Amino acid sequence: VEEKTECDFYELDAVPETPVFDCFMDMKTEADPVTLTVKPVGLQERRGSNVSLTLDMCTPGTTEPYGALLSPREQSAQEYLQNASNLLTPEQLHKRALDDAALQAEFYETPMNFVDPKEYSFPGVVRKNRYKTILPNTHSRVCLKAKEEGDFLSTYVNANYLKGYGGKEKAYIATQGPTVNTVGDFWRMVWQEHCPLIVMITNIEEKNEKCTEYWPEDSVICEDIEITVKQVIQADDYSLRIFTVKSEGEERTLRQYWYTSWPDQKTPDKAPPLLELVREVEEARKQAPPNSGPVIVHCSAGIGRTGCFIATSILCQQLSNEGVVDILQTTSQLRLDRGGMIQTAEQYQFVHHVLSLYERQLRETSEE
Repeated sequence: VEEKTECDFYELDAVPETPVFDCFMDMKTEADPVTLTVKPVGLQERRGSNVSLTLDMCTPGTTEPYGALLSPREQSAQEYLQNASNLLTPEQLHKRALDDAALQAEFYETPMNFVDPKEYSFPGVVRKNRYKTILPNTHSRVCLKAKEEGDFLSTYVNANYLKGYGGKEKAYIATQGPTVNTVGDFWRMVWQEHCPLIVMITNIEEKNEKCTEYWPEDSVICEDIEITVKQVIQADDYSLRIFTVKSEGEERTLRQYWYTSWPDQKTPDKAPPLLELVREVEEARKQAPPNSGPVIVHCSAGIGRTGCFIATSILCQQLSNEGVVDILQTTSQLRLDRGGMIQTAEQYQFVHHVLSLYERQLRETSEE
């Protein structure tokens, strides 16, 4: 087994080409990722899928309640995620970030809460998902306004609302990287939800297509929404596009942070640039107009890198406000609303490293 280098650890492109059985893995200590074996599990067996939920047509912005009929397995997965907690002081955080075995054990114990595809047995839905096993959990899915009465398909977008720090409702929307045939739905969502910011954490291609380029060079009209690029600013690790978005006589400003250095294998330490991005986005969120809606975050499937970014944003706020951090609880909270958030054990370790670095930065700042 080759030794795991620092580089491998930070190489975090999550989505396997054939996503995702579940993380029932036979753990071996000191395992190289290659030697981990995955046991496929039947859909009904998958921990925490909400098999018995029903989908209603819903008005935009409302969320459907959990179905009353969860199987015992699903029930226990829900309970685990609702109650999981491991509060860390700064000292414990630094120590834990280096304890690979403990982090892997904690990661594989935590239910993924993926959705059973049977829940979306509507004609045409399949074409709206980039990966057929990565679907939006039903109670928290973003519902677009139906184009016609009873037209379920036009309400569907592979996206979920997620709570932010302190349980703030609809702080984020996690979504897949738009595909050619969901670009219109994506912009309808941006407009409907009054989103001030988009965070994109994927290249357009990494071995194969990960995301369609859903924005114009200059200007385009999409679903009666006019999107115009006003400015492009290139920073070291991301580019910032500032758009004006117009519809029905109303005009808004939208910022897109496109973070490109994450998938690049040649960048051994991605923690500082990720922290920088989290800070920039948090600043921009504070400056957004008061009626602004959620921050949209997407990678390719909208669970791996997206989960890392959102968890890091929430946890940085927790650490600076409370002086402690609960990475397990935050991960579990996110998975209740979108299955699979923080998709690999490496990513889970990475989030611990990023927070460990952030704590050191906070301490240096307070000492100055």
